[in-house]
Amino acid sequence: MLVTERIKLMIEQFDINVDDLVLEDLRERLARTRWPGEIESAGWEYGSSLGYVRDLCRYWQHEFDWRAQERRLNKYPQYLAEIDGLKIHFVHVRGKGPNPKPMVLTHGWPSTFVELEKVIVPLTDPASVGADPNTSFDLVVPSLPGYGFSDQPRQRGMDPFRIAAIWRTLMTETLGYDRFLAHGGDWGAMVSSALGRDHADVVDGLHLHFLASAGEFPGLDESTLSASERQFLDGRTRWQAFEGAYSHQHGTRPQSLSYGLTDSPAGLAGWIVEKWRAWSDCDGDIESRFSKDELLTHLTIYWATNTIASSIRLYYERAQSPPLLDPARPITVPTAFARFPVEISHPPREWVGRFFNLFRYTEMPRGGHFAATEEPELLAADIRAAFFGG
Repeated sequence: MLVTERIKLMIEQFDINVDDLVLEDLRERLARTRWPGEIESAGWEYGSSLGYVRDLCRYWQHEFDWRAQERRLNKYPQYLAEIDGLKIHFVHVRGKGPNPKPMVLTHGWPSTFVELEKVIVPLTDPASVGADPNTSFDLVVPSLPGYGFSDQPRQRGMDPFRIAAIWRTLMTETLGYDRFLAHGGDWGAMVSSALGRDHADVVDGLHLHFLASAGEFPGLDESTLSASERQFLDGRTRWQAFEGAYSHQHGTRPQSLSYGLTDSPAGLAGWIVEKWRAWSDCDGDIESRFSKDELLTHLTIYWATNTIASSIRLYYERAQSPPLLDPARPITVPTAFARFPVEISHPPREWVGRFFNLFRYTEMPRGGHFAATEEPELLAADIRAAFFGG
């Protein structure tokens, strides 16, 4: 069998088409929500605002048009590829320039592959946004295992290292690229870092805007830390104390949390939208950055695919795996880092340089954790500049 024929057999075309019964059940559950009480004038201080979540769920039940979102997303060529016993969902858009560079973009939690949608056109067709047509990319945008339309892992050990190995297979053996680039934030940054650490023979470069959390770094000589590094680590410690309870729960007892999030769409919304508000550069006004339709597209994908439990399980698998970054063993793949000011982990240049072969470090003027959705033009321009010069 020819290699091209074998590759075709490994890939099947995919269109999103959620069953009507799933959507009807969703609306019925939203109608039957039993709402919690709230401290008067609490706002978002105690967690997700009751008033906002009720309004979002009312819109979800009565006004949100999922079929319109399906039609929009199905304009992108989507596929399923079976790798290591799992079907992996991905978008594959070819670049329009004369010599596109292949790159895999990886999303994080609590989002889906849709988080990266707004950078697809600027990176595959830069001329359409007034950029140099010679700076285009072939983009592969997978859904993480256990997220959205990718299969849910049934065995232990689906951590960033294993996902990186799957991405290598997807990019090289399945899609036929000899070498490729990788970009990501949140889990996408960790998977991209694992690609750089373990698969440098096929990875030409990394572009990140997030690093693994502080406290995971063996062999670090604290006496060598600069003042800005100490400030960064102190800030991360404070952040973990006041914002990191979700991560500890995901990483220790994800199954216990999963029953409520899987059974109640309002519970799912309450757990997720607080993160989109707290981690973005929205100054407390979530809809100044994300429309209800954008938020509910992510929520509906989690709900319709029943993947909230498998998505948060990644935190547990990560907690069982070895450290990703080690100053005694820096990642040698050339790495660019974009520092967004409201990112939950925005380290100084010297900190990133301890763990990576850092060739570019950009201080972004605005933006937060969901950079590809919040500031797609800024992010796409930095990726183009990193890998094509500028």
